[in-house]
Amino acid sequence: MEEAKKSKFEESLESGTHRDLSKLIGNWTGSAKTWFEPGKLADESPVSGSVTSLLGGRFVLHQYKGSMMGKPLEGMAIIGYSFDKPGYQVAWVDSFHMSTGILFSEAQPGANGISVLGSYGGPELPVPWGWRTEIELVNDNELVMTAYNITPDGDASKATEVVYKRVS
Repeated sequence: MEEAKKSKFEESLESGTHRDLSKLIGNWTGSAKTWFEPGKLADESPVSGSVTSLLGGRFVLHQYKGSMMGKPLEGMAIIGYSFDKPGYQVAWVDSFHMSTGILFSEAQPGANGISVLGSYGGPELPVPWGWRTEIELVNDNELVMTAYNITPDGDASKATEVVYKRVS
């Protein structure tokens, strides 16, 4: 009897990008830093988060809670890898940075690992700014999520950095 051919997604779950995403699953605790101006740390506070599987491993959901300048903050991001437009994609919302908006980011050609770029703007910011997010699983027990503000002129500076340790 002939074995059924595995789908691209099934192969990815076993040995590809979706397997790599599954390595993020778990509970995490750590520290979040925020910069509003280049090189000038504005806030550092504890943060806790969880990463869970969505839709059979097609995506992961990162949910987190912390504070910003003493006020509660929470957010979430759906992270996935698209075969249609090859690369990572992220949809992010939170109660501070994004307010009532959704930031959609996607991989740029040549990006390594989870590195996605989105943009934000509005009436107060008529020329959009970029927002690059990088997610790195340093090892099985350390996860770093760093985001950079990118001016309309292309200058990038660190905006947020979350350094997590896995909760056993």
